[in-house]
Amino acid sequence: MADLCGEMTTDKGRDTTSVASRIYNGLMENGRRYQVLREDKYWGPSDEQQFETMEAGYLDYHEKNRLHRAPIGDSPQHILDIGTGKGSWAQDVADMYEMATVRGVDLYPPPDTWVAPNCILEVDDVLQPWTWREPFDLIHMRLMLGAFTPAEWDRVYQQCYDNLRPGGWIEQIELDVRVMSDDGTLPEDSLLAGWGETFLRCGQRCGRPLDTQTTMRAAIERAGFVNASEKLYKCPIGAWPKDPQFKDAGSINLAHWSSGLEGWAMWLLTKYGEPEPWKREEVQVYVAKVRQELKRPGQHIYHLTRRVWAQKPEK
Repeated sequence: MADLCGEMTTDKGRDTTSVASRIYNGLMENGRRYQVLREDKYWGPSDEQQFETMEAGYLDYHEKNRLHRAPIGDSPQHILDIGTGKGSWAQDVADMYEMATVRGVDLYPPPDTWVAPNCILEVDDVLQPWTWREPFDLIHMRLMLGAFTPAEWDRVYQQCYDNLRPGGWIEQIELDVRVMSDDGTLPEDSLLAGWGETFLRCGQRCGRPLDTQTTMRAAIERAGFVNASEKLYKCPIGAWPKDPQFKDAGSINLAHWSSGLEGWAMWLLTKYGEPEPWKREEVQVYVAKVRQELKRPGQHIYHLTRRVWAQKPEK
């Protein structure tokens, strides 16, 4: 694992320097940069635009919600954030629990290397054997949809179970890729109305389903976790709600979607689009049209987000 509080490279040899450089440089494809640890197996970009998208999503999901709902007490010792992205959640939790060691891990280095003394950001693939020595009080995941095959998800949840202390907690937040409306203001024939189903089919063809929010609780319980709870949120897209809090959250979510559309679409459509893989220019035109539809006045649109938290048995 590469500890981003220290040096990624050493002078022990060219191999180490080459590997570190390759991790930082990533893979450029269709104008976007992707991680290289798992070769060509993950749809999400790892570039500055995507980090901005991640930050907007983080602000939206935690604007009205707590950083976690798992009851871990006031003095946890070890916390892990899988898929940490920019590392915002890990750093905020490190500030909350100053006596805890909080680790954030992802496939690509975050853009900022300064972190609190008790926060460690690392580059690693959680499908590989874990080497952390201390059991965790909480393992957190957010927006990991499409990251793994169903069998790989089972392996990740088992790794989480094995590396939590007895009584420790797992918590996961995932969104539904479909855009919805309860009052008919989203035209059924719009690209936006068909957005979610398009990518659910892409995920199935890819072998990495994007419906994680509907399957994660059962998979977590299958790994042996108990006392599972869940909460389902309606996340508005746009400033249409009357409630000031939801209006602000909707504005942030609109920015989240507007900046994220191309990154969410490019890899999946150029490899698994229908009826055949799309060209980069076709994706860009499609994304531009969907972005315009997001801003259409008078529509009351949202997506669902689900949070699940569950406990490893005490014995």
